[in-house]
Amino acid sequence: MATFASTTNPLPVDVRLMNGVASLLYLLVGVALLAAALLWLSRSPWLAIRVIQLEGDLQRNNVSTIRANATPGLAGNLLSIDLDKARAAFEAVPWVRQATLRRVWPDRLAVRLAEHQAAALWLDEHGDERLVNDRGQVFVANVGDVEDDLLPQFSGPEGSAAAMLSFYRRLTPLLAPLQAQVMALRLSGRGSWKVELDNGATLQIGRGSEDELVARTERFVHSVGQVTGRYERELQHADLRHADGYAVRLRGVTTTSAASAPKKAR
Repeated sequence: MATFASTTNPLPVDVRLMNGVASLLYLLVGVALLAAALLWLSRSPWLAIRVIQLEGDLQRNNVSTIRANATPGLAGNLLSIDLDKARAAFEAVPWVRQATLRRVWPDRLAVRLAEHQAAALWLDEHGDERLVNDRGQVFVANVGDVEDDLLPQFSGPEGSAAAMLSFYRRLTPLLAPLQAQVMALRLSGRGSWKVELDNGATLQIGRGSEDELVARTERFVHSVGQVTGRYERELQHADLRHADGYAVRLRGVTTTSAASAPKKAR
């Protein structure tokens, strides 16, 4: 019995070449059609942004103001809009700290806004005022918007606002026994701290880590009442930079007599 092997003759080279070229052409046509479809969609009025939905707790802005300020910075329809550029347009609106955007098909752009919460005024080296938010970030807004908030004023080297806010938050409860609020907090270029209180008194706290500054202030507050009570005078100035105590100047004590010299407490 004879056995015959089945063989398949390979296609000629020119046929295989033609098949390859045809496949490539099909692929190129498909890519071109897809690109044309995307281009059409990017310009299609069917995907126009017809609604800008604003979300979030807005205290310093209203919907009309935000739309009027941000809309000129938006370009394209719902498909083609650059979300990063759109986010920057919303975050350029005064008092807006952060904007989060998402597409809602077919015609809505949802924008969640978070506003700055002012914690202090910022006075720069040129005498210009800005604001510090509750995260220690300096931002630009109308200072007149917070004129009734009785915010403390910070001044210090550029980039020090976060450290100043941290120290202010620890300092405020420490000074409660003095029945005074921090009106201004100053940080020199050499790292020395000065506090101005709303009763007119000043505290020269000096340099050190935040923990060292807090400990120094705490020791002062716990004992200064004995000094002011003894002389029956209000505090005008205190220098806390002494290693073994502090020096104080009291109101109404003249500087022309022996009794007028700054009092030093341990």
